[in-house]
Amino acid sequence: MSFGDPNNPYGAPQGQQQGHGHPQQPPQGQPGYGYPQQQEQPGYGYPSAPPVQQPYGGGAPTTMPGTVSAARVMLWVIVGLQVIGTVLFAFSAVAVDQAQDDPAFEELADYPTGALWGIAVLALVWGVWAAVLAVKFKSGGSGLRITALVFGILTAVIAVYPFTLFGIIHLVLGILIAVFVGNSNGAAWFKRPRY
Repeated sequence: MSFGDPNNPYGAPQGQQQGHGHPQQPPQGQPGYGYPQQQEQPGYGYPSAPPVQQPYGGGAPTTMPGTVSAARVMLWVIVGLQVIGTVLFAFSAVAVDQAQDDPAFEELADYPTGALWGIAVLALVWGVWAAVLAVKFKSGGSGLRITALVFGILTAVIAVYPFTLFGIIHLVLGILIAVFVGNSNGAAWFKRPRY
């Protein structure tokens, strides 16, 4: 076995001279046999580790993007508005029912309280739908993204008709939810792999 052999794994790295000294003492500047050797040149010793790969397929978000989180907060705002609307419409229906029996409020005698109860139920259902979407934002997939997109568009369209203060708020929130869920950050979040 020769130290000059380039294929000898126990030899000195190429480009370094062998020291001449006592056979039991290592050459000057080099560690002795049995001691770990430091790598001074790339490619000598153990192979390098493979490059580190990105988790989840290289680029899928691991935390909810800001726009998606904002859409979730907007859904909770809609839930709050729907609770207020449900209480107001239910209170109005009860008040109209009681006022129809009073002769002082003759103009309310023909007012359909069923419409007020219907709107109260619709507001409650809309609020429950928004709450379910907001709760599932962390674990939901592409189906939830499409449902949230449809919810935002329908909220904006329905808000156009009764153009009140609450209608304007719902219009803006519906548009923003649809945009934030439909953009590339929303697509990346809802299409990410789940393990």
